[in-house]
Amino acid sequence: MSFTELSYEVSDHVGVITLRRPEAMNSLTYTLYMELEDAVRHSDARVLIITGEGRAFCAGDDVKQILGGTSGPPPETIERGRKTGGLTPAADALLYSDIPIIAAVNGPAVGWGMELAIMADMRIASSAAKFGELFVVRGLCCDAPGLGRLAQLVGRSTAAELLFTGEVIDAERALALGLVSQVVAPDALMDSAMVLARKIAANPPLAVKAIKAGLRRTLDPDWRDVGRWAIEQIQALRQTEDSKESVRAFLEKREPRFSGR
Repeated sequence: MSFTELSYEVSDHVGVITLRRPEAMNSLTYTLYMELEDAVRHSDARVLIITGEGRAFCAGDDVKQILGGTSGPPPETIERGRKTGGLTPAADALLYSDIPIIAAVNGPAVGWGMELAIMADMRIASSAAKFGELFVVRGLCCDAPGLGRLAQLVGRSTAAELLFTGEVIDAERALALGLVSQVVAPDALMDSAMVLARKIAANPPLAVKAIKAGLRRTLDPDWRDVGRWAIEQIQALRQTEDSKESVRAFLEKREPRFSGR
Protein backbone atom coordinates (compact mmCIF):
# COMPACT_ATOMS: atom_id res chain seq x y z
CA MET A 1 0.00 0.00 0.00
CA SER A 2 1.21 3.49 -0.88
CA PHE A 3 0.11 6.54 1.11
CA THR A 4 0.77 10.27 1.08
CA GLU A 5 -0.69 11.50 4.41
CA LEU A 6 0.02 8.53 6.66
CA SER A 7 2.57 5.75 6.92
CA TYR A 8 1.96 2.05 7.52
CA GLU A 9 4.68 -0.29 8.72
CA VAL A 10 4.54 -3.89 9.98
CA SER A 11 7.05 -5.66 12.23
CA ASP A 12 6.54 -8.93 14.12
CA HIS A 13 2.84 -8.98 13.14
CA VAL A 14 2.27 -5.49 14.60
CA GLY A 15 1.14 -2.79 12.18
CA VAL A 16 1.78 0.87 12.98
CA ILE A 17 -0.35 3.53 11.29
CA THR A 18 1.06 7.03 11.77
CA LEU A 19 -0.94 10.07 10.69
CA ARG A 20 1.52 12.37 8.95
CA ARG A 21 0.23 15.93 8.71
CA PRO A 22 2.20 17.36 11.64
CA GLU A 23 2.07 20.89 10.23
CA ALA A 24 -1.74 20.73 10.63
CA MET A 25 -1.79 18.70 13.87
CA ASN A 26 -2.71 15.62 11.80
CA SER A 27 -6.12 17.06 11.00
CA LEU A 28 -8.15 14.95 8.62
CA THR A 29 -8.49 15.76 4.95
CA TYR A 30 -10.63 13.75 2.54
CA THR A 31 -7.41 12.05 1.44
CA LEU A 32 -6.36 11.15 4.97
CA TYR A 33 -9.81 9.75 5.77
CA MET A 34 -9.59 7.48 2.72
CA GLU A 35 -6.01 6.44 3.45
CA LEU A 36 -6.90 5.58 7.04
CA GLU A 37 -9.80 3.45 5.84
CA ASP A 38 -7.58 1.65 3.32
CA ALA A 39 -4.76 1.03 5.81
CA VAL A 40 -7.16 -0.59 8.29
CA ARG A 41 -9.22 -2.57 5.77
CA HIS A 42 -6.24 -4.06 3.98
CA SER A 43 -4.02 -4.72 6.99
CA ASP A 44 -3.00 -8.31 7.65
CA ALA A 45 -1.35 -7.47 10.97
CA ARG A 46 -2.40 -9.25 14.15
CA VAL A 47 -2.50 -5.96 16.07
CA LEU A 48 -2.64 -2.33 14.91
CA ILE A 49 -1.24 0.73 16.66
CA ILE A 50 -2.49 4.14 15.53
CA THR A 51 -0.58 7.30 16.45
CA GLY A 52 0.27 10.74 15.11
CA GLU A 53 3.48 12.40 13.97
CA GLY A 54 4.64 15.49 15.81
CA ARG A 55 2.89 17.11 18.75
CA ALA A 56 -0.68 15.98 18.03
CA PHE A 57 -2.51 12.69 17.73
CA CYS A 58 -5.29 14.13 15.55
CA ALA A 59 -7.00 17.53 15.65
CA GLY A 60 -10.16 16.29 13.93
CA ASP A 61 -11.42 17.52 10.59
CA ASP A 62 -9.32 19.98 8.64
CA VAL A 63 -11.43 23.10 9.22
CA LYS A 64 -10.43 24.85 5.99
CA GLN A 65 -11.05 21.87 3.70
CA ILE A 66 -13.92 19.96 5.29
CA LEU A 67 -15.81 22.45 7.46
CA GLY A 68 -14.97 25.66 5.62
CA GLY A 69 -14.67 24.33 2.07
CA THR A 70 -17.28 25.08 -0.56
CA SER A 71 -16.60 22.31 -3.08
CA GLY A 72 -17.80 19.44 -0.91
CA PRO A 73 -16.37 15.94 -0.72
CA PRO A 74 -14.83 14.35 -3.82
CA PRO A 75 -16.85 11.69 -5.70
CA GLU A 76 -14.79 8.81 -4.27
CA THR A 77 -15.59 9.92 -0.71
CA ILE A 78 -19.29 10.06 -1.55
CA GLU A 79 -19.21 6.62 -3.16
CA ARG A 80 -17.43 5.11 -0.15
CA GLY A 81 -20.11 6.55 2.10
CA ARG A 82 -22.82 4.90 0.03
CA LYS A 83 -21.14 1.53 0.53
CA THR A 84 -21.22 1.94 4.32
CA GLY A 85 -24.81 3.16 4.46
CA GLY A 86 -23.72 6.66 5.48
CA LEU A 87 -21.39 5.69 8.35
CA THR A 88 -18.06 7.49 7.91
CA PRO A 89 -16.07 4.91 5.86
CA ALA A 90 -12.95 5.17 8.03
CA ALA A 91 -15.12 4.60 11.09
CA ASP A 92 -16.74 1.63 9.37
CA ALA A 93 -13.31 0.09 8.75
CA LEU A 94 -12.24 0.62 12.37
CA LEU A 95 -15.46 -0.45 14.04
CA TYR A 96 -15.88 -3.63 12.00
CA SER A 97 -12.22 -4.68 11.97
CA ASP A 98 -11.39 -7.98 13.70
CA ILE A 99 -7.85 -6.73 14.41
CA PRO A 100 -7.22 -5.45 17.95
CA ILE A 101 -6.42 -1.74 17.76
CA ILE A 102 -4.34 0.32 20.19
CA ALA A 103 -4.42 4.12 20.07
CA ALA A 104 -1.06 5.55 21.16
CA VAL A 105 -2.26 9.07 21.88
CA ASN A 106 0.80 11.29 21.71
CA GLY A 107 -0.91 14.70 21.95
CA PRO A 108 -4.26 16.41 21.42
CA ALA A 109 -7.04 14.07 20.25
CA VAL A 110 -10.01 16.33 19.61
CA GLY A 111 -13.12 16.24 17.46
CA TRP A 112 -12.89 13.25 15.13
CA GLY A 113 -9.42 12.72 16.59
CA MET A 114 -11.09 11.76 19.86
CA GLU A 115 -13.54 9.60 17.91
CA LEU A 116 -10.52 7.86 16.37
CA ALA A 117 -9.06 7.22 19.81
CA ILE A 118 -12.25 5.77 21.29
CA MET A 119 -12.76 3.49 18.29
CA ALA A 120 -9.57 1.71 19.33
CA ASP A 121 -9.94 -1.23 21.70
CA MET A 122 -7.27 0.18 24.03
CA ARG A 123 -5.78 3.62 24.59
CA ILE A 124 -2.36 4.48 25.99
CA ALA A 125 -1.74 8.20 26.44
CA SER A 126 1.33 10.34 26.61
CA SER A 127 1.29 12.79 29.50
CA ALA A 128 1.00 15.44 26.76
CA ALA A 129 -2.29 14.01 25.46
CA LYS A 130 -5.57 15.92 25.61
CA PHE A 131 -9.07 14.76 24.71
CA GLY A 132 -12.12 16.73 23.62
CA GLU A 133 -15.38 16.07 21.77
CA LEU A 134 -15.43 19.52 20.20
CA PHE A 135 -18.38 18.95 17.87
CA VAL A 136 -20.85 20.98 19.93
CA VAL A 137 -18.66 24.10 19.78
CA ARG A 138 -18.65 23.75 15.98
CA GLY A 139 -22.45 23.64 16.04
CA LEU A 140 -22.40 19.94 15.13
CA CYS A 141 -23.36 16.51 16.46
CA CYS A 142 -20.56 14.03 17.12
CA ASP A 143 -20.06 10.99 14.90
CA ALA A 144 -21.31 7.49 15.75
CA PRO A 145 -18.40 6.49 18.04
CA GLY A 146 -18.99 9.43 20.38
CA LEU A 147 -22.59 8.36 20.73
CA GLY A 148 -22.00 4.61 20.94
CA ARG A 149 -18.61 4.21 22.60
CA LEU A 150 -17.92 7.11 24.94
CA ALA A 151 -20.63 6.21 27.45
CA GLN A 152 -19.34 2.61 27.54
CA LEU A 153 -15.95 3.93 28.59
CA VAL A 154 -16.79 6.70 31.06
CA GLY A 155 -20.49 6.26 31.88
CA ARG A 156 -23.50 8.10 30.50
CA SER A 157 -23.37 11.10 32.83
CA THR A 158 -19.70 11.88 32.18
CA ALA A 159 -20.12 11.22 28.46
CA ALA A 160 -23.03 13.68 28.39
CA GLU A 161 -20.92 16.27 30.18
CA LEU A 162 -18.03 15.91 27.73
CA LEU A 163 -20.33 15.93 24.69
CA PHE A 164 -22.56 18.83 25.80
CA THR A 165 -19.72 21.09 26.94
CA GLY A 166 -16.97 20.24 24.45
CA GLU A 167 -14.55 20.39 27.40
CA VAL A 168 -10.96 19.37 26.71
CA ILE A 169 -9.46 17.14 29.42
CA ASP A 170 -5.85 16.22 30.11
CA ALA A 171 -4.31 12.76 30.24
CA GLU A 172 -4.55 12.39 34.01
CA ARG A 173 -8.28 13.10 34.05
CA ALA A 174 -8.71 10.75 31.10
CA LEU A 175 -7.00 8.05 33.16
CA ALA A 176 -9.18 8.75 36.21
CA LEU A 177 -12.31 8.50 34.04
CA GLY A 178 -11.21 5.20 32.47
CA LEU A 179 -10.88 6.72 29.02
CA VAL A 180 -7.26 5.50 28.82
CA SER A 181 -5.58 2.55 30.53
CA GLN A 182 -2.10 4.02 30.92
CA VAL A 183 -0.41 7.43 30.98
CA VAL A 184 3.31 7.39 30.24
CA ALA A 185 6.09 9.84 29.49
CA PRO A 186 6.08 11.05 25.87
CA ASP A 187 9.31 9.25 25.04
CA ALA A 188 7.94 5.97 26.45
CA LEU A 189 4.65 5.99 24.55
CA MET A 190 5.48 3.88 21.52
CA ASP A 191 7.54 1.42 23.55
CA SER A 192 4.62 0.93 25.94
CA ALA A 193 2.16 0.49 23.06
CA MET A 194 4.51 -1.98 21.38
CA VAL A 195 4.88 -4.08 24.55
CA LEU A 196 1.10 -4.43 24.76
CA ALA A 197 0.76 -5.08 21.01
CA ARG A 198 3.39 -7.82 21.01
CA LYS A 199 1.80 -9.49 24.01
CA ILE A 200 -1.50 -9.68 22.09
CA ALA A 201 0.16 -10.65 18.80
CA ALA A 202 1.87 -13.60 20.51
CA ASN A 203 -1.52 -15.19 21.28
CA PRO A 204 -3.39 -17.48 18.85
CA PRO A 205 -4.69 -15.05 16.20
CA LEU A 206 -7.96 -16.87 15.51
CA ALA A 207 -8.85 -16.83 19.20
CA VAL A 208 -8.05 -13.11 19.47
CA LYS A 209 -10.15 -12.40 16.39
CA ALA A 210 -13.09 -14.36 17.80
CA ILE A 211 -12.89 -12.50 21.12
CA LYS A 212 -12.95 -9.15 19.36
CA ALA A 213 -15.93 -10.24 17.26
CA GLY A 214 -17.64 -11.37 20.46
CA LEU A 215 -17.08 -8.01 22.15
CA ARG A 216 -18.60 -6.27 19.14
CA ARG A 217 -21.55 -8.70 19.06
CA THR A 218 -22.20 -8.22 22.78
CA LEU A 219 -21.59 -4.51 23.30
CA ASP A 220 -21.92 -2.57 20.06
CA PRO A 221 -25.00 -1.05 18.44
CA ASP A 222 -25.73 -1.26 14.73
CA TRP A 223 -22.95 1.14 13.80
CA ARG A 224 -24.23 1.77 10.30
CA ASP A 225 -27.66 2.72 11.58
CA VAL A 226 -26.18 5.07 14.20
CA GLY A 227 -23.72 6.43 11.65
CA ARG A 228 -26.45 7.11 9.10
CA TRP A 229 -28.41 9.08 11.69
CA ALA A 230 -25.31 10.98 12.87
CA ILE A 231 -24.29 11.98 9.34
CA GLU A 232 -27.84 13.20 8.62
CA GLN A 233 -27.66 15.39 11.74
CA ILE A 234 -24.19 16.68 10.90
CA GLN A 235 -25.19 17.55 7.34
CA ALA A 236 -28.27 19.43 8.54
CA LEU A 237 -26.38 21.23 11.32
CA ARG A 238 -23.62 22.32 8.93
CA GLN A 239 -26.22 24.48 7.18
CA THR A 240 -27.12 26.39 10.35
CA GLU A 241 -25.87 29.89 11.00
CA ASP A 242 -24.32 28.81 14.31
CA SER A 243 -22.14 26.17 12.64
CA LYS A 244 -21.03 28.62 9.95
CA GLU A 245 -20.29 31.23 12.63
CA SER A 246 -18.16 28.72 14.54
CA VAL A 247 -16.01 28.07 11.47
CA ARG A 248 -15.70 31.80 10.73
CA ALA A 249 -14.70 32.52 14.32
CA PHE A 250 -12.12 29.74 14.31
CA LEU A 251 -10.53 30.98 11.09
CA GLU A 252 -10.64 34.60 12.29
CA LYS A 253 -9.24 33.62 15.72
CA ARG A 254 -12.08 35.18 17.76
CA GLU A 255 -14.87 34.04 20.04
CA PRO A 256 -18.01 32.89 18.21
CA ARG A 257 -21.38 34.62 18.66
CA PHE A 258 -24.16 32.03 18.48
CA SER A 259 -27.73 33.01 17.63
CA GLY A 260 -29.61 29.70 17.81
CA ARG A 261 -30.28 29.71 14.06
